[in-house]
Amino acid sequence: MLPAAALPTPLTPVDDPEFAAAGAELWLKRDDLAHPSVPGNKWRKLAPNLERAVADGARGLLTYGGAYSTHVRAVAAAARGLGLASTGVIRGAELAGQPRNWSLARAERDGMVLEFVERSAYRALAGGGQERRAGYYVLPEGGSNGLAVRGAAVTAAELAGALPDFGPRDVVCCPVGTGGTLAGIAAGLPAGPRALGVAVLRGEGYLEAEVTALHRAGYGREFPNWQLVHGWHGGGYGRVPPELERFASWFGTAYGVPVERRYVAKALWAVYGLLRAGELRGCRVTVVVTGLPDPVG
Repeated sequence: MLPAAALPTPLTPVDDPEFAAAGAELWLKRDDLAHPSVPGNKWRKLAPNLERAVADGARGLLTYGGAYSTHVRAVAAAARGLGLASTGVIRGAELAGQPRNWSLARAERDGMVLEFVERSAYRALAGGGQERRAGYYVLPEGGSNGLAVRGAAVTAAELAGALPDFGPRDVVCCPVGTGGTLAGIAAGLPAGPRALGVAVLRGEGYLEAEVTALHRAGYGREFPNWQLVHGWHGGGYGRVPPELERFASWFGTAYGVPVERRYVAKALWAVYGLLRAGELRGCRVTVVVTGLPDPVG
């Protein structure tokens, strides 16, 4: 049995003097606490897809990801909770004969069958050429599709119900890997607030097109209330340069919030940088904490 999610997730203020000096506020939307077994914001994107899979009578879930994919672990945990089979197509055929890292080992413990493919072939599979497999419900890389966008939109609705005078001074920020969470937040916002996505990989132009396509898939139209910034990815996906590590360590120590490095740290790093550049002066900024740090050791 899959446990229920703890929604709405907590919304907590950060008493930061730098924000206060700029007439701004910093809040955290703790989506990392949403679900005990399906990590971080993945629950929001998966929930409507899981409903569809069960309604369709699927016997299993099939998805795609890299060696440390949070989405792959989330699918494995969700499938186990629902009594479904699961298969993960993993980027990197060379990994098949190597000891499993902690992320892939956890997916296997939850019953997922891992299929390792050559990196040259992976993009064609995960980037739109997803295979059909009898009895399996197919989820794209990162879990971002039209249904996922509608699931992520609930985040914005929760904020609108929790923050007084939710309006033009509000900026809702999230890290962006595949675009589903940003697309959902933007679609779910009332008039006035805007969504800010922080790219965690090198994807200028490409990610904008992905978010636009997800809006069309989920809602049949485009939304104008969002933007992406690209200067805070630290060199690419999974890259954590020393200055980002120092910032994340400082923030976690100063405010008692464990900071996941590949996504959440980059979003926080960006809002501080944009504040110092004068772009968020007077704003109430809510950063969506989308996941938990990797385990130590």
